Amino acid sequence: MNEIPDTRHSLLVRLCDRGDQQAWAELLEIYEPLIYRLARRKGLQHADAEELTQEAFVAVAAAIERWDPDPNRGSFRGWLFRIARNMTVNYLSRTRPENVGVGGTGFRHLLEQQPAASAEEATFFGREYRREAFRWAAGEIRGEFQESTWKAFWATAVEGHNIKETAHALEMSVGAVYAARSRIMARLKRKLQQLEGR
Repeated sequence: MNEIPDTRHSLLVRLCDRGDQQAWAELLEIYEPLIYRLARRKGLQHADAEELTQEAFVAVAAAIERWDPDPNRGSFRGWLFRIARNMTVNYLSRTRPENVGVGGTGFRHLLEQQPAASAEEATFFGREYRREAFRWAAGEIRGEFQESTWKAFWATAVEGHNIKETAHALEMSVGAVYAARSRIMARLKRKLQQLEGR
C-alpha cells in the first residue's frame, strides 16, 4: 500500500499560534470529518460524535505545543488518530449506564472489550484522510476550470463513466475529455502536494 504523506510541518508550526485561524480552519476542514466518521463507526450517535469531535480538537489545541515531530514517535495523523480513538473509548465508558463508578468491573469489562488499534482502523483513518484531502483539493481548484471541463473530469475520473459517452453527453470530443481529465488531475496532484508541504 502507498505511504500516505503526513500533514505538512509548516501547518503544524502555525497551529501553535492559537490566533492563526486560517491554520486551524485548514486543519478542521480536513480532519474534522475523519474524527466524526471514526466516532460514528465506533457506534456513537450523530450528536455524540459531533461532541466528541469538538472535544478532540480542544484536546489537540491544548497539547499541540507539546507534540513532538520526531518521525520515530509517529506522524501527526497517527497522534490525532490515537487521541480520537482514546476519547471515543473514554466517551463510551462514561456514557454507558453499567459503567457508573470509576474502576468498577463494568469499566474494566469495557476496556477489555476495546481492542488495541487495529491495522483495519488505521487503514480506515488513512482512507478517510485521502478522501477528505481529495474533497478539499477539488473544492479549492474547481473554480479554475470551465464547467464543461470540470463535468468531463468528474464524470469520467470520479464517477467512472465511459469517456465516449461522456464526450457525447457534454458535446465534447473524446480528446477534449481526455485533456480535461489530464489537466485537472495534474492540478489536483499539485494542490495535494501543497497540502502535504512537498
